[in-house]
This record gives sequence, structure tokens and C-alpha cells, in this order.
Amino acid sequence: MNKRNFFILFSIAILLFVSSSFNQQSVSTLSRYGSRGEEVRQIQTKLKSYGYKVTKVDGVYGVETMNAVRQFQRNNGLTVDGVAGRATLAKIGVSTTTTSYEHNVQLLARLINSEARGEPFTGQVAVGAVVLNRVKHPSFPNTIAGVIYQPGAFTAITDGQWYSQMSDSAYRAARYALNGWDPSYGAIYYYNPAKTTNKWIYSRPVTLRIGLHVFAK
Repeated sequence: MNKRNFFILFSIAILLFVSSSFNQQSVSTLSRYGSRGEEVRQIQTKLKSYGYKVTKVDGVYGVETMNAVRQFQRNNGLTVDGVAGRATLAKIGVSTTTTSYEHNVQLLARLINSEARGEPFTGQVAVGAVVLNRVKHPSFPNTIAGVIYQPGAFTAITDGQWYSQMSDSAYRAARYALNGWDPSYGAIYYYNPAKTTNKWIYSRPVTLRIGLHVFAK
């Protein structure tokens, strides 16, 4: 093998390694007052199971969650600051790192399952695509967690559907959406005409309809 071919193969190997590392990077976690997301939900679930006062397991790190964390820290000889740092998370029993891609799969799949359970598979992927389209849009938060937990964005967060039993199709749909399939044609909204009471949504340009959902920009 000549030097030129060796250099090309070596460069490809480096690129593949970097790409793999990027897709599977570990993300440090740290929850505090005002945080939202799956880690907060895990903290709340654990503390509630231990008997601490956690009225709602909603993924929102509010005053009640902070006080429960402070009490847990006090009872376990930790620094009492109300912040769920590495030591506190380890003591509670919540993992302090997660794989970014898998975390997004889990979060997006739960949203799809909550909002589009029973819809055609293409419609489930389209719901996931709407979330990802919002991430890219300047009018919405720039993370998947931020879009999903944005107040008032999805009824499933507040009406109990979020806790529905997960389906395999929701996980598959989440992966398809994250891997680039967008059957919604760039939509940033969807709605069920039989249920929505929001008249404004009817003014948005429709991209298509799949199952019970109308997708729009």
C-alpha cells in the first residue's frame, strides 16, 4: 500500500471514530430549581418512592422538588443546597450520565406514544418530526426536551397520557424521525380537527393529513 492510500484510509478511520463518538457522547447531568426533563422526573419518582413529599411527578423542578431534595440531602449527610448534583443523584439512585441519542429516543418516543398512540406509523413519525422541526425553528426552544416541556405545547404532558404504556412502534417512530425522515413536510404544528378548540390553528397552511391529525406550518 502506498503512502497516499494509507493516508486516505487512516483519515476515513479517524472520521468514523469521531462520528461515532459524537453520536454516542455522554452528557453530564445536573438538575436544579427551574430544570425540566426526564432526569427531574426520575428524581421525583425516586424521592416519592422513598416517602418524601412529591405531589406531582411531572419533570418540573419546582419548589416542592427542591425542598424534597434538600430534605433528602439533610437526611443523608450531603451538602444541603437543593441542587441534584453528582453526589446527590448517586445517593438517590439516578444515573449521572446518559447517551444523548438514546436519551432523545426515549423522550421523543414517549411524546409520540402519548400524542399519536393508535395512529398510522407514518403519522407517529410525523409527530416526532414536528418536534424536531420546532427545535430548528427560531420561535421554539432549541432542544428536544425544551420543545416537549414547553408550557402548553402538548396536552399529553398535563392530561396523564404521558404515563401511558409504551408501544414498540413509538420507539421505532422516534428513531426514524431522529434519523431524518419527515413525512410531515416541514410541519411545526399538528391537531385533531374533531378535538381542537383553537381557532387560530386553522389559519396555518396545511401540509397534509395522516390519520386523525392535520399537519401544518
